[in-house]
Amino acid sequence: MNRWSQDLLEFEELKAIVGRYVYSAPARRALEALEPSTDLASLNEANADLQEAIAYQSQAAGGGETGGSTLLRLKFSTLPDPTSAVAKLRIDGANLDEREILSVERFLERAQAFRAQLLEVSHRFPRLSARVAGLADFRPVLRKIEGKILPDGTVSDDASPFLRRVRRDMEKLRRELQATLERFLRKYREEGVLQEDFITLRNDRYVLPIVSGQKGRVDGVVHGASKSGQTLFLEPLEALGMNNDLVRLQNDEMEEIRRVLSEITETLRVYHPQIRDAAEVVTHLEVLFGKADYAEAFDCVAPTLSDVRPRRLVLDKARHPILVDVLRKQRKVVVPVSLELHEEQRTLLISGPNTGGKTVALKTVGLLSLMAQSGLPVPCRSATFPIFENVLADIGDNQSILESLSTFSSHVLRLNRMMEEATTDSLVILDEIGRATDPEEGGALGVAVTDYF
Repeated sequence: MNRWSQDLLEFEELKAIVGRYVYSAPARRALEALEPSTDLASLNEANADLQEAIAYQSQAAGGGETGGSTLLRLKFSTLPDPTSAVAKLRIDGANLDEREILSVERFLERAQAFRAQLLEVSHRFPRLSARVAGLADFRPVLRKIEGKILPDGTVSDDASPFLRRVRRDMEKLRRELQATLERFLRKYREEGVLQEDFITLRNDRYVLPIVSGQKGRVDGVVHGASKSGQTLFLEPLEALGMNNDLVRLQNDEMEEIRRVLSEITETLRVYHPQIRDAAEVVTHLEVLFGKADYAEAFDCVAPTLSDVRPRRLVLDKARHPILVDVLRKQRKVVVPVSLELHEEQRTLLISGPNTGGKTVALKTVGLLSLMAQSGLPVPCRSATFPIFENVLADIGDNQSILESLSTFSSHVLRLNRMMEEATTDSLVILDEIGRATDPEEGGALGVAVTDYF
């Protein structure tokens, strides 16, 4: 499809509006990559999926029941993005960190829930259930990693018996160390040795702030000074052994955490192909249901596409989606347009006064055609499209500054390119065909170009 025409018809701006209804980075990327296609079979498959998704969300919004169970809307707004973790699982020896494991775990829980939810209504929504039927059953792997990573992204005490024991010993030692340092505080509180009456950390060791001039009165190791040099951070001799033991336990803790993360990573790595496939399926579902939510918000339908001859383009109560979005914020409504083109009437010429909606009508037909061939719902009561090999548009003043062309010259150059690219299965949209020149010359040009097309 012609990129220039897509830009003129604001196809990227339209995709940005649809993008409000997807949330994860993979779904946004998939939507941004969406392009018009001429593959009728694929488009019909996409529209059939879309119709089921629209019906599903509509029935779920109404609190519908299927087979005695309440139909729940599929929600993707809090879906984790496992992309980086899935990529890392491909690399032998690369371990996932706590956050990556948590994102994969939550993602698999959601994928499992989507699978169960859609399979339960397979008799009513066979296409949607078929999308998830091939997903692996992740319950075994979820049971293996369940509870090992806490919601805040830290490794749980329950991740291993050794980790629980090390942390228990650390907590006991911290309490003893705290008690020892508090006795030191009480001893020197009134003697002018302490700069501040609190315990702090330096180099992962518990220390006390003392007045720099009082260092000789206290046995211990200095672990640094304040910027002013007035305060020294001293580790009293009584705390030295306990701090050493605490550092050793912290090292044991970190080593065990690394072992636990490696173990969980290897557990997930066995399922890498299934997790990768699940990520692709869930991304497809999110984009599909994002389209369905957009259809609900903008009163859209899945279009009918056909390559059967004679060709027909039929729009019933069509609205320009970007204009709908703009006017909705002003609490105004768009005046819809209905039209039909077919083999016997292949050209539609629109005339009328300025601000009469001519350009909007032209853009509506062009943009909705691009949407239909991209698997997107269109804001109409009903819509039928042929498969266009190309959509070619020349709308507005496209003066080329780089090529130093006048508005009229740019317009004529654009018309020439369109004549070269147009086929019998193209949609051609021309706005003010003989503009920016003498009316008689422009009129003659307009008649000639129209006759040619």
